[in-house]
Order: sequence, then structure tokens, then C-alpha cells
Amino acid sequence: MKSVLLIGLGRFGRHMAERLLEEGNEVLGVDICEERVNDAMDMLTNAQIGDATNELFVESLGVRNFDLCVVAIGDNFQSSLETTALLKDYGAPFVLSRANRDVHAKFLLRNGADRIVYPEKEMAQRMAVKYGNDNIFDCIELTDEYSIYEIPVPESWVGASILKKDVRKKYRISILATKRLETLYPLPGAEHVFAEDETLIILGHFKDVRAVIKLH
Repeated sequence: MKSVLLIGLGRFGRHMAERLLEEGNEVLGVDICEERVNDAMDMLTNAQIGDATNELFVESLGVRNFDLCVVAIGDNFQSSLETTALLKDYGAPFVLSRANRDVHAKFLLRNGADRIVYPEKEMAQRMAVKYGNDNIFDCIELTDEYSIYEIPVPESWVGASILKKDVRKKYRISILATKRLETLYPLPGAEHVFAEDETLIILGHFKDVRAVIKLH
């Protein structure tokens, strides 16, 4: 369990707060707008109304006591920048800041952000991969080169085992799980036999995954 300070309770902030709470974390939500705070109360451990660009207010939060500080402000870049800088000035150990553009990310990093998140950009890229290819059902990007993909079993693999197809050596991908009828079966063994009605959850470089997809 982590203690999280989440500043900015718009749609992105509320979704993040809800998931953090579901994962068992303690979340203090902050927003300058009373209505947003009230709307998010069910998703938070505690909440405060306040201006996170105000030094006295930020100091009163005791930011050094939080494991994670999230700047989820999406509609005012100047406020996001000032808030990020103040959090680091007052000892926040780790600051995750939201950015909408690359130039914003550069300034946020220069002003103390430890990590940047691009919710719109990341979702757009994921959707482009998912809906731009009939043989990719989902995609989670891990780095610029490697991602986790959900793909159908290549027709030529049906009836053969992972060992027989020599998947890791020949295709340079790792099979993390198989899925059938919405049930996930993690870490299949080498003797697992591919079935036509299952999908594969794989980790790999896109060029290698693309080669597997072309087997269909």
C-alpha cells in the first residue's frame, strides 16, 4: 500500500484515483474546484480544496510524506508546471506529471517531474495499433520498441506445441499467457498445444510480432 497525493480531479485524475484506491492505496485528492472535489469523494481516502500553486498550501500538505505525488492537471499547463516545481521544492520523493504535448513534457522534467504520463497520446497509440490491424486485439506499450500484444493463434501453429514451433528461438517472442473464452491461462508450458479458438498474450519487438501476424 502506498500513500498518494493526487492533484487535479478532472476525468483523468478521478479515473486514476479510483484505480489507486481499488489497488489498496491511500489517496489524498486535491483540486481548486470544490465541485470536482465533491464529485470525487467516493474515489478518495481524503480530499482537500486548495490551490496547488500556492506555496503555503503545498507546504501544509506535507508532500515529503507521500510515496507518490501525481500532478493530473490537464487544462492549465502553467499551473501544472508550478505545482510540479513546488512539490519537488518541498521534498516530494517522486512526482508523476501529466503532459499533453512533448514541449510540455520537457518543461515539466526540467522543473522536477520524475516521470511524465501522456494519457491522450498513449491511448491514441494503443487504439491505433488495436483497430488498425485485424490481427491485433490489444496492445500495451512497454518501451518505444517492445510491447505486450494479444493476437490470434497463427493457423499454421494450430495443433502444434510451443516446443515444436520453437517460438522463442525462431520467432523471438515470449508467450506470457493464452486466453480462451475470456479465461486467461498464464505462463503456458513448452508442451502446450495451440488451439484455434484461443488467443495469445505475447511480449516482443513490433517487427517480430508483425512477422508472426503475417503467418495468418
